[in-house]
Amino acid sequence: MGGCDASVLLNSTDNNVAERDAKPNKSLRGFGSVERVKAKLEAACPNTVSCADVLTLMARDAVVLAKGPFWPVALGRRDGRVSSATEASNQLPPSFGDIPLLTKIFASKGLNLNDLVVLSGAHTLGTAHCPSFADRLYNFSGNGVDPSLDSEYADKLKTRCKSVDDKAMLSEMDPGSFKTFDTSYYRHVAKRRGLFQSDAALLTDATTRDYVQRIASGKFDDVFFRDFSESMIKMGNVGVLTGDEGEIRKKCYVAN
Repeated sequence: MGGCDASVLLNSTDNNVAERDAKPNKSLRGFGSVERVKAKLEAACPNTVSCADVLTLMARDAVVLAKGPFWPVALGRRDGRVSSATEASNQLPPSFGDIPLLTKIFASKGLNLNDLVVLSGAHTLGTAHCPSFADRLYNFSGNGVDPSLDSEYADKLKTRCKSVDDKAMLSEMDPGSFKTFDTSYYRHVAKRRGLFQSDAALLTDATTRDYVQRIASGKFDDVFFRDFSESMIKMGNVGVLTGDEGEIRKKCYVAN
């Protein structure tokens, strides 16, 4: 969590619980894919391309393959040697976050309110386990369903997520389009059908609400693609290690 240094790829050890095993990261996938790419790079060009660069490039390419935008990725990052589940839990934007909390977390990484609402658009891809949103469905603040959640959508979610302890079922973050990078996420949020509290929070601030409603109109897809590319470039430059800092791991899951 120090920055873009591939700390999330390191395995836990007997003496340390790593970032990838932090509660907010439990739904992360694709570690094997990163390792396969890294192995091929090491075979062709040893000790040259860091895991941090591999991860940054793969994130960009995954978006492109899902019909999203392309952006240039600067290379030369080096890999960190420290990975902490505690740091990850304290520093990652939580799914229950409101705008003040999320803004504070983003600002600590040099990212602003515009980056917050733009990067939330990444929720157009993927799925989430029930515990990350079930509190909105059951006993929310002691009053049942979260009132900021569309009631019909809440009923639908309950058919898949039977309780706050249901850890098996997955729900699409962008229903009907969770494998395609597009702007439908914002249309769901505008209709109070964002999966997380952090999605719903985007409607509570004038700046983020205006952006959601603008992109949800379907007339500004090119604006979102441009904004997302710019924010991803900024995020890819957070806390980068260069020169003699860190190392270039031979295997991404363990420090040299």
